[in-house]
Amino acid sequence: MAGHSHWAGIKHKKGRADKERSKIFSKLSREITVAAKLGDKDPDMNPRLRTAIQAAKQANMPKDNISRAISKSEMSGDKNYESLRYEGFGPSNIALIIETLTDNKNRSASTIRTVLQKKGGRLGETGSTSHMFFNCGVLHINKEKIKEDELFEIAINAGAKDCLTLDNIFEVITEKEDFYKVKIELEKKINAFEYSSIEWRPLNYIELDKDQSNNVAEVLTSLEDLDDVQNIFTNANLKNLQ
Repeated sequence: MAGHSHWAGIKHKKGRADKERSKIFSKLSREITVAAKLGDKDPDMNPRLRTAIQAAKQANMPKDNISRAISKSEMSGDKNYESLRYEGFGPSNIALIIETLTDNKNRSASTIRTVLQKKGGRLGETGSTSHMFFNCGVLHINKEKIKEDELFEIAINAGAKDCLTLDNIFEVITEKEDFYKVKIELEKKINAFEYSSIEWRPLNYIELDKDQSNNVAEVLTSLEDLDDVQNIFTNANLKNLQ
């Protein structure tokens, strides 16, 4: 759930144990519940909910879990979650943006601060790292789903910022505000995305050696283990991670 950053790619390659899968499902369920509570219960009428459900399906979350998460949004006594962003620094002074869905912001801040301090990092003020990132929408489309020229024409006409051809996919980048508008237009031609989310992408990466990369990976893993944390973004280049 750390977005489709380089870190996300590394995590998924390592596979998931049952315990980790359960934690992922819990976080996906929370996002579905919040999206359904804040908007229409029908995914066709609620782009945020539709995106959350797509993410759950990509993680092989059972349909029953998805249905329960939507139903949970109708319970009047259920917890009220809010989206909060924390910014800070990790080992080697890498920048971090940590997105949470929490019903207790004091608990979230405290647990995140503790993890960072134990690993040689620190929690920063709002704005301390976000200026190092670009908040954008990201869509990945299988090349077999649509022709390049057609995709690029639809995306650019809908307001996309950039379109890239990668190894097995097309990548469409949008401004955060245009993400759902572009996605809706593409959905008229494409029935499923390989990946779609709003991310914080670094403007520049910090190069790390193997030991530094492993230290950073430990911090990211510890943060991801926190129930409140939904997504983590970093400007660390973890290509040397073993």
